[in-house]
Amino acid sequence: MRKRPKLIGTRSGQLTVVVAAVALVGAGGWFAGTRMQSPADAAAAHRPPTARPVTVTVERRSLTASVVAQGSVGFGSPRKVTLAGLVGSPDAGAGSGDSGAGGGVAQRVTKAPAAGAELKEGDVLMQVSGRPVLLLRGTAPMYRTLGPGASGDDVRQLQQALTRLGFNPGSANGTYGQSDAAAVSRWYKSKGYHAMEPTVADKQQLGTLEAAVTTAQQALLAAQNPGGGSEKTGGSDGTGDSKGAGASGRSGSGAGTGGDTAKLQLKAAQQQLDAADAALSAFQAGYGTKVPAGEVVFLPDLPARLDKVSAKTGDTPSGPVATVTSSKVVVQAVVPADDAKLLHKGMQARVETTDGTKVDGEVVALAGDAPKDEPTDAGKQQGVPDGGSEDTSAPVPVQISVPAGKLTKNASESAKVTIEVGSSHGKVLAVPVAALHTSADEKARVQVVRGGKVVDVSVEAGLSADGQVEVTPSSGAALKAGDQVVVGR
Repeated sequence: MRKRPKLIGTRSGQLTVVVAAVALVGAGGWFAGTRMQSPADAAAAHRPPTARPVTVTVERRSLTASVVAQGSVGFGSPRKVTLAGLVGSPDAGAGSGDSGAGGGVAQRVTKAPAAGAELKEGDVLMQVSGRPVLLLRGTAPMYRTLGPGASGDDVRQLQQALTRLGFNPGSANGTYGQSDAAAVSRWYKSKGYHAMEPTVADKQQLGTLEAAVTTAQQALLAAQNPGGGSEKTGGSDGTGDSKGAGASGRSGSGAGTGGDTAKLQLKAAQQQLDAADAALSAFQAGYGTKVPAGEVVFLPDLPARLDKVSAKTGDTPSGPVATVTSSKVVVQAVVPADDAKLLHKGMQARVETTDGTKVDGEVVALAGDAPKDEPTDAGKQQGVPDGGSEDTSAPVPVQISVPAGKLTKNASESAKVTIEVGSSHGKVLAVPVAALHTSADEKARVQVVRGGKVVDVSVEAGLSADGQVEVTPSSGAALKAGDQVVVGR
């Protein structure tokens, strides 16, 4: 007997299936409906939002305006050292006691300067051919040999320096005399050297000139007594009277000629003696202990630091032999021309090196302080035009000094320099610079959003710093911290 197929579910089960199907269809319709838009809805969805002004909040804060620049740490007042002439005497011979280079022998550095050394007044910078090159303080450069008879500001500098060193030559009258020569000899001896006394050639020249004077004196005496020898001969001859008379009769007309000749000879002898005396006096005026042009270097500031050395042992000392700096550390920076207008000497500066060291300093020089024809060292290093340039937009070198002993270990490093140029002296209303604009009446204004509307507020602009500017509402205008000012749209 065949079995009847089994029906799926009961009546209640069938009802459940129908309800589920209806729900599924409804969900599909809802989903499709959310994904479908009319053309108007689609256009509205792609329309950009209504533009609204970009605003920022007015603040009450302190403002400090600063000029910030990148600089480098180094020692100040670099100066090249060049010898003004030969060291010793060019004709000094062996055994003269002056150890000068002579006989055409080239001068050589026998002891080179030592880089990093601290140099004081009176110190020996180096040796050339065994002779010293000494340092003295003075603003006039050494340009000639100083010796008896010389006069001028360089001589006065030498006299003042000798006095400071304890070798007082007497009055600093600017004229080199024997007391100066004696002081120079004592100074050299204290350093272990002989001063440049007269050389063999000098002594030979003195002897030659003295002999010329003696010879001229003898010639003058002979001219003053031309017939001394013939009179004695005539007086001893027994027939002298008759011969003399005869001779006188024959040469009566020649007596006048002989007298003129004697006068000419006498005049020539006197002129020769005068010339010999003048030559001897001129030589004696400069005869004595001297300071050769290459043996002293005048520097405006001492003590100094020997920074770089150009001359090595065995070199011929031509051109700069070294570079000296002051012992003080300074920071060289370059700022834009517009920022430089805000700076002046005496302003405080903050220096921060790459290792985080912070030191307070002071502005001590700007490029405009340099002479018109002398660019500053900072300007030379940065390729900046000199003080005489008409380019007012060129960057400006600035020099900052720091306290003694500070940043010495940071020499040759870079540093950040911050110079405060103004302060608000307390909290003030401040807005971004972008919020400030000038209206047609040339007054400063800001736009403030109030009640959904933008209104103009007249203000007076003050200090500007860090992108913010101080504003003070004009009479009758209202502006307070927390207001929203427009900076863009």
